[in-house]
Amino acid sequence: MNTLPRLGVGIGWRPEIDLTVERLPGVDFVEVIAEGVHPANPPESLRVLRERGVPVLPHAVSLSLGGAEPVDRSRVAHLAAVAESLGAPLVSDHVAFVRGDGWEAGHLLPVPRTRDALEVLVANVLDAQAELPVPLALENVAALLEWPDAELDEGEFLAELVERTGCWLVVDVANLYVNARNLGSDPTAFLDAVPWERLAYVHVAGGEERDGLYHDTHAHPVTRPVLDLLAELRRRVDPPGVLLERDDQYPSDEELAAELAAIRAVVESHG
Repeated sequence: MNTLPRLGVGIGWRPEIDLTVERLPGVDFVEVIAEGVHPANPPESLRVLRERGVPVLPHAVSLSLGGAEPVDRSRVAHLAAVAESLGAPLVSDHVAFVRGDGWEAGHLLPVPRTRDALEVLVANVLDAQAELPVPLALENVAALLEWPDAELDEGEFLAELVERTGCWLVVDVANLYVNARNLGSDPTAFLDAVPWERLAYVHVAGGEERDGLYHDTHAHPVTRPVLDLLAELRRRVDPPGVLLERDDQYPSDEELAAELAAIRAVVESHG
């Protein structure tokens, strides 16, 4: 049974659009990059949103839960402190690794879908969960390469991760589209394998094609195929929340409001 809150339609809060997010219509919740928040002094804009009753969800990018090294407890402690400071009902990160042997990738790298890699991921997730005051949700990532010798497809890999750790999922339909375009993966098979009872919320974002590859830029409008994948997801589950990510080349308030309205229309018109 899904015990997380119903969130509605939201947008990623960024310092560059703090006032925009405050005044946009149809923002039911926001997500903030956890590493950019000082727990003792969160941005004033987030305080304003919280006072309106808008949930603020910390989204981490640096736990590196899929890495071979033990979880960095200082990073988990920071995420926990941000969650408590913002009164967050849950936190999230990614099924990815970002560092190894002192090397920082600066990018979310996909985890090999092998049994050995799953064992490491499960152990790290359990360690992180033990230090967090709220539930942890994990997101599927976009990839430009596939590790060889995969033993599970992505949906199966996530389903087993959920079963063994009790974590929740953030399903990014834009990342599904990226992987389908660039790697030939089957987003329908992913959607068929996901344990929807553990869905926390959904990400939607824009991108563009460059040099024969589709890039998940978070700097361009959401494309129709990504909205179509959101509709395909909606046919399987009524998502607790759907969030628009935008990280660069911010458009006008009117354009962002139109994207939120388009997302809401997909969610409300399919079932």
